[in-house]
Amino acid sequence: MPNKHNTDRRHHIAKMKFKVQNWPEYEAGLRRRNSLTSWIEDAALAQWQSVGPRGQARYQGIAIETCLMLRAAFKMALRQTEGSMASVLTLMNLTISAPDHTTVSRRSVRLPIMKSAPAPKGPLHVLIDSTGLEVFGAGQWLVAKHGAKSRRTWRKLHLAVDADSGMIVAQVLTDQHMDDASQVGPLLTQIEEEIEKVIADGAYDGAPTYQAIAQRGADIKVVIPPRKTAVSATESRSPNQRDRHLDLINTEGRLAWQKATGYGQRALVETTMGRYKSLIGPRLRARGFAAQQTEAAIGVAVLNRMLAAARPNSVRSQKMAAWSCMGWGDCRFLI
Repeated sequence: MPNKHNTDRRHHIAKMKFKVQNWPEYEAGLRRRNSLTSWIEDAALAQWQSVGPRGQARYQGIAIETCLMLRAAFKMALRQTEGSMASVLTLMNLTISAPDHTTVSRRSVRLPIMKSAPAPKGPLHVLIDSTGLEVFGAGQWLVAKHGAKSRRTWRKLHLAVDADSGMIVAQVLTDQHMDDASQVGPLLTQIEEEIEKVIADGAYDGAPTYQAIAQRGADIKVVIPPRKTAVSATESRSPNQRDRHLDLINTEGRLAWQKATGYGQRALVETTMGRYKSLIGPRLRARGFAAQQTEAAIGVAVLNRMLAAARPNSVRSQKMAAWSCMGWGDCRFLI
């Protein structure tokens, strides 16, 4: 009986090579990300705290936001955050005090959700996707301690990313049962700049997504791969954007459609989500949903600050190396 590895002539592995063109600037920015040289802007210090009716210090929202951003950037617990903030204020020779960890925890529940960083000048190419963030609680403790089974709880972080700059221009945190298409409208509402194109994966295919985008702008291009079972209904009406996508896929194939529409840019939003989980963390620390929404918004703000400090300018090499294997005994390196 012949070995299937020797008879399978379809095995093909290709690896694209990329080169960072601004490596000196990017390297310097990476070093600045974890620099311990911290400061607080004068505008923030002026609004840091006020005096309450009984002479007690009343911390404003900017003070709580600063503590939460410091915590997210360095992945610290609230008590360590309190100590770090107090030391920064001492080194700056300021007489104001740092909020204690209990105050930060309590105020984060009622803190207004931070808006994303101002988007670059439009028109924008917006990439939309969602990812799951774990929530550790009693259920996970029972699993770790006693091996008991429990329902896994997690949240969905919906992001809208500018394709050109990589900045997160909108974010929404929902529970795990919320479908992706329902959050397209809330995400686009947060973006004030003009939108030229919206790109998302097949999970967003359907009338609700197209309707939500059309409400924002009738001229916005929508690039969403239709489902394999999708059928065009041009006989009963004039063709829309989805119908034109279907026609192109049926005549030219999905790869040609991806190249013609620029669908490959969608990988940038997946890269952003991987960066979020790597730099901010794959799970939420807060227990209440309101505090979790604040935590996610703070994480997005910190990630945008890090991206502004250091972003690689990576381009694909002209040559692509690949291994074309016809079997275990016949492998050729191609250029």
